This record gives sequence, structure tokens and C-alpha cells, in this order.
Amino acid sequence: MIVVENLYKSFDGVNVLNDISTTFEKGKTNLIIGQSGSGKTVLLKSILGLFNIDKGNIYFGNQSIQNINNKERSILRQEMGMVFQGSALFDSMSVEENIMFPMRMLTKNSFEEMQSRANQVIKRVNLINVNNKLPSEISGGMQKRVAIARAIVMNPKYLFCDEPNSGLDPNTSTIIDNLIQEITQEFQITTVINTHDMNSVMEIGEKIIFLQNGKKEWEGNNKEVFKTENEAVGGFIYSSNLFKKVREVYLRDNA
Repeated sequence: MIVVENLYKSFDGVNVLNDISTTFEKGKTNLIIGQSGSGKTVLLKSILGLFNIDKGNIYFGNQSIQNINNKERSILRQEMGMVFQGSALFDSMSVEENIMFPMRMLTKNSFEEMQSRANQVIKRVNLINVNNKLPSEISGGMQKRVAIARAIVMNPKYLFCDEPNSGLDPNTSTIIDNLIQEITQEFQITTVINTHDMNSVMEIGEKIIFLQNGKKEWEGNNKEVFKTENEAVGGFIYSSNLFKKVREVYLRDNA
């Protein structure tokens, strides 16, 4: 579990995050959504420790990241997995080598141990016969699976995903969403996803925080979002006619 308490962050005197408090729950897919410039990327990077916050607290379990030393911070970072927007695979490394990279950097495991673990996660993300292929030799959806495999190879307690469906077609996006949700529940990871994909909101939004102008305007889940009267949330999520119709059908069937 990750707890954010009264978080503030500014750049050059301009407030970007204003008094944000929320809890990202273990074993659930927690989504941060909002328009461009809403502060969602700054919030994610603040939780990751890439930005120093101005005020507030961020807890990983019972551990405040504002009050840990360098050794404790290093241990915490080893408990985090990250799926980047563009997958961020090393072009010159094979799939297997990409997945083994965190273990090479952070463990003293033998090559055989690392290879065995890499093959476990390759199997878990449903990839077949790709170990020796380069990223350029596989599809975008497969590359995303490799990125997920690399992110979980160290058995993280926390998984962060930045726009995991960027550049993917709708069908592949749904497959990736479901895979992330399955892994989150199976390994009881605290997963935080920064997304603008409304399909993700509807499919796997077990916990959703909606930001607007650096403030938390709403939080709930993908069932409650259909019923919210919050105009800011409604204007963002139901900006397309398709989602307006989905909402109408949901409200009609659950009246």
C-alpha cells in the first residue's frame, strides 16, 4: 500500500500539486487520470522519488520516504518495478537480456539463476520463442509484454506504469490491461498506472483518482464513475459519444 498525505509540489513558484491525499491499495490496479497538465505525471514522479516534494508525506507501507536514509532508499527502489510509456527496451539486447538487466545490476545471482527467473516471467506474460529476438523483431504489444516481464522480474512490491497502452491498438491495449491486472492480483502488488486511456478506466479501474489543475477532484472505482455527478469527471471521461452511450446503458440497466 502507498499512502499520499497532503502533498504539495511547485516549480518556479507555480503550484502543480495542491494538497493531494489518497491511498493506492495493495492487490488493486490504481489509476491516475486527468487532462494534460493536470499534474498526474508530476504525482507519479513524486511518488517514485524523482521529484522532491515541497510539503506532505508519501508512505510505502509504514515507511515514509521523507525520513529514510540512502541505504533504505536503495532497498525501496529494488522493490519497485516500472513500465515506461515507450517500453524503453535496449535495442541492442535480446528479449532475454533486457529482462535479465535488473538482476545483473542489482543482484549477485549466477547467470543460470538469472536466466531461469527470466524464463519464468517470459512464460508468465505469455511470450513464446522470443528469448533471442531483438525488440525491433517483435510487435509493439510483445515489446510491452517484455517491459512488464522486466518490471516484475525482481518480484516487486510496487509496480508503476506510465501510459502502458501508448501506441497500441484497442485490442492489444485491452490484453495489456488485463495482464497487468492479473499480475497485480496474483502477486498482490500495489500497482499505480498513469493513463489517459478511458478503456483502461472502464476495464481495470479498481481505484481511480482524477486530477484537475493539480487538485484531486474525485476518487472512486470504475463502477462508481458511471454514477458520479461530478461535472469535471463527467466532462473528461464522457467527452466521446461512445462513452456517453456506455454510461446511459449502465445507468438504465442498474436503475
